[in-house]
Amino acid sequence: MNVSLTLWLVTIGAILVLVAMDFLTVSRKPHDVSFKEAAWWSIFYIGIAIAFGVVVWVMSGSDFGTQYFAAYLVEKSLSVDNLFVFVIILTQFAVPSIYHQRVLLFGVVLALVLRAIFIAIGAAALAAFAFTFVIFGAILIWTGIQLFRHRDADPEPKDNLVVRTFRRWYPVTEDYHGTKLFVKIDGKRLATPLLLVMVAIASTDLLFALDSIPATFGVTQEPYLVFTANAAALLGLRALYFLLRGLLDKLIYLSMGLSVILIFIGVKLILTFFHETYPVVPKIPTLFSLGVIAAILIVVTVASWLKVRKDPSARAHAGTITQPRPHDEDKGAS
Repeated sequence: MNVSLTLWLVTIGAILVLVAMDFLTVSRKPHDVSFKEAAWWSIFYIGIAIAFGVVVWVMSGSDFGTQYFAAYLVEKSLSVDNLFVFVIILTQFAVPSIYHQRVLLFGVVLALVLRAIFIAIGAAALAAFAFTFVIFGAILIWTGIQLFRHRDADPEPKDNLVVRTFRRWYPVTEDYHGTKLFVKIDGKRLATPLLLVMVAIASTDLLFALDSIPATFGVTQEPYLVFTANAAALLGLRALYFLLRGLLDKLIYLSMGLSVILIFIGVKLILTFFHETYPVVPKIPTLFSLGVIAAILIVVTVASWLKVRKDPSARAHAGTITQPRPHDEDKGAS
């Protein structure tokens, strides 16, 4: 794609306007978000994402349009796994529900910044070093295998190295103090638990960026489409959280489905590299990738629904790529 500097600036400006609108309207006053409010905001952001994809399709052709929608679908599906972890973080730190919006909006903004950095690095690496396709592919395959192995586990935000280090070096109050990140008590400056939650969200965003950017480059090598697909998926993440939070634990097989998607895209990236050197090696078309990803998500949703109908007590897990740390009670039991 031939993307001018002006188009980049207009796109970034439009994203900043949407973020500012969230800060100045929806999240300005802490409150519990109703299902109706979340539904309208979800429709709004999905509508923007689809409208943008249509514009790309019309202005740049069906090939780039298909790449954008495939990238958006990948990011949207991976963002649901983000929501699982956000729920775990908000629950473990007992964040009052009226502050969930503020925390999530911070997470979205930070994720946008981190992914913009990783996209720039990834695009430069792909342009300068074609073997980056194989490296990205290997990362995704390893991540997919690890996620599949630990699909029935959940991450432990309080065991997060960054969180534990922060606690060790900076005193934290026991109680929340509204939306304040720091307070002064008896002349001593202390961090509030809300800042600790932000730290947990930040370190989690960093890990998700390491996985999601190679996955998006697996369906399109256009930095502009990678960035806009990421932005479109992330901007609707906050509303999606409030829309799906009662349903997240019903998506029993989501982690398994995401692991398969990551492995599939990893294989696609590796085949893309070898296809350039050996044309006899098949290259997986973007339209086929879009169909496979959509099919996996449909199967995961239907299978999860059937599982919950058969066993109402079944609960979904976010999954993790590392071996879960044993709890104290587990050690005692063993």
